[in-house]
Order: sequence, then structure tokens, then C-alpha cells
Amino acid sequence: MKIAVMGAGALGGYFGGRLAQAGHEVTLIARGAHLAALKANGLTIRSPKGDAHLRDIRATGDPAEVGPVDLVLFMVKNADVETAGAAIRPMLTPRTTVVTCQNGITAWERLAAVIGRHHVLPGVARIPGAITAPGEITHHAPFDMLSFGEPEGGPSPRCDALRAALAEAGTTPAVQDHILHDLWTKFCGQSTLASMTTLTRLDIGPLRANPASRALFRAAIEEGYAVARAVLPDMPADTVARVWDFIMNLPDQMHASMLDDLRNGKPLEHEYLSGDLVRLGAERGVPTPIHAVLYAALKPIADPLSPGV
Repeated sequence: MKIAVMGAGALGGYFGGRLAQAGHEVTLIARGAHLAALKANGLTIRSPKGDAHLRDIRATGDPAEVGPVDLVLFMVKNADVETAGAAIRPMLTPRTTVVTCQNGITAWERLAAVIGRHHVLPGVARIPGAITAPGEITHHAPFDMLSFGEPEGGPSPRCDALRAALAEAGTTPAVQDHILHDLWTKFCGQSTLASMTTLTRLDIGPLRANPASRALFRAAIEEGYAVARAVLPDMPADTVARVWDFIMNLPDQMHASMLDDLRNGKPLEHEYLSGDLVRLGAERGVPTPIHAVLYAALKPIADPLSPGV
């Protein structure tokens, strides 16, 4: 399979590297110092599932150099979805599949509006990792799941082919009959985890240990679920319990990648997490007072105004 990874950061580099290890023709599309290191020294993966050094991995900053591909793992940040979507057009054929893996629940529809809905498979990545040096990705725990599925549900040959490729690469694929349920399930937890760890600048451990912040965390997940049920009335009734169980079993040192972005001076994705939840709640007539406060408190941190404005 010929594969391009658009946005080959921690997630994209990991999955792209594993697929390259399995013999697929993979090109990583990156930028800056990370791209320079990939070109000069290849890709290094440090992982409890096995380290790897792919010295000859293909890497470029220009999607137009890649040519037509069978699959694009689309792993750019939310704010770049539209511009990156336009940039990948030279790689698309009528049969190219593009898997979205952004935080939140709107990216797949926004990308579909740019390149056509028939190309897009919504996806959900669950993998802890980071770029620990240019050209080096550290995978922190032995889970690396990528879930995906047809928006309308049901099986498809392209889902089966992607599942086989990812399984052969030693990762953990999961084809979902109801991928939108999975998107919303992650969103209920991720929107809360991202906002609360970023706003407090704390890991999940202290937030769980304190009774007041623990109760707020649970209530914010329930608030997200209320919006999910308004959008998808058939959301499973045990969603909150499953999300809470996942949160309770995270390592104490876990925090959202948005906190790393804040610490590293990178743009935040608040608009696509609590921000989208508040907007969707308003559209559906569902109150979201907790996320409204979280979103409003993050705004001056994420979008500082000039003095006197």
C-alpha cells in the first residue's frame, strides 16, 4: 500500500513508522526541525512495543512531491484542517482513503467539505506519545489503538484493508460499526481532560485526588454526554461510566497534549474541544455551564489581546 502521513508528528510518525516497518511505501509529511532530522537521520521510535530506527524513511514538506497514494493518515492540528486538506489534493485519486485523527468531533466533516465526503474515514487515535527530539518519537505506554469506520456504519473493503495493514504493522486497529459514537465517547473525556489539565496546569492525578475537582471533572463529562445524546440520540447509555473508568485508570502523570502545547508556546485547540461543545450545546438547546466556564477561562490564555484592547 502507498501511504502518506500528513502531519507526521508523534501520532503520525508512530503509525507511519510502524507501517513502513511492515513493508508499506510510506512518506512522512512534516516541517521544520523535525523534517530536517527525518531527512538527515531517519525516524527513531522508542516504545515499550519495540524500538525502531528507520534510516531511509521518506520525508518531505510538500505533499505535491509524493504523487497519488492509496491512503492518507491525516494527522494535522485542528486549525490546519482546511489548509492541509487543500494541500493533499495532488495525492488523491478517486479511490484514495483519508483517515482523520484530530481531537474533537468536527474535523472529519470539515475535511469532507474540502476534498469530498467519499474520501474520508473518521478515526480516533488512542496512543500516548510525543516528539522528544527532532526525528525522535517516544511512545509512552503499550497501547496504540487507531479506531475508524464508515460514517454511515457497516463494513467496507477499505476498512478491512486498513485494519489488515495496521495489524500486520503490530499496532491495534479497530473497525467501528458506529464510529461517530466512538468519536463522541472520546470527545466527552478529551474535551474535559484538555480543558481542565491545561487550565490548572496539572496532571490528572491531583485533579482526581481532590474531591472538588474530581466531582467537577465527572460533571463536565456528563455535560458532554448530554450534548452527545442531543446530536446522536442512540449514544450508548453507559458512555459516561466507560469514559469515567478510562479516566480513573490513566497514570497520575497523564495530561492532555493541549497542556504540552501551552508549555511549548504552540496554539491551543480550545475552540475544537470545550468551544465546540458549548456551541453544539447552544444549537441543540442543551446547557453547558461547566464547559462554558472552562472555555471562557482558556480564551485569554489562548487568544491574548493587546494591552488596552
